[in-house]
Amino acid sequence: QVQLVESGGGLVQAGGSLRLSCTADGLTLSRYAMAWFRQAPGKDRELVARITWTSGSTSYADSVKGRFTISRDNSKNTVYLQMNSLKPEDTAVYYCNADRRLENYWGQGTQVTVSS
Repeated sequence: QVQLVESGGGLVQAGGSLRLSCTADGLTLSRYAMAWFRQAPGKDRELVARITWTSGSTSYADSVKGRFTISRDNSKNTVYLQMNSLKPEDTAVYYCNADRRLENYWGQGTQVTVSS
């Protein structure tokens, strides 16, 4: 059974940093495009950052460019989201996503709360 597991969320003050991790059981993440999404209360889920499985190219939402960095460590079967200079508007549940052709998997989410 495929399972994505996020960790690293928590409560942080504005300006602080967190690093989220996404690991997988039953899935080799290096074969998937990986992404982080987030969903704030009352809002739609939005794409935050994405990294391809081929070249490792990355892309980011405008709201997080220059502050967040997505990376992957294939030897650990883990994808990371380094979040710096956090703002209260970054508060949301963050989800890990693995995507390849007709396969698409989600984690259960990890809460990030940024206090002002």
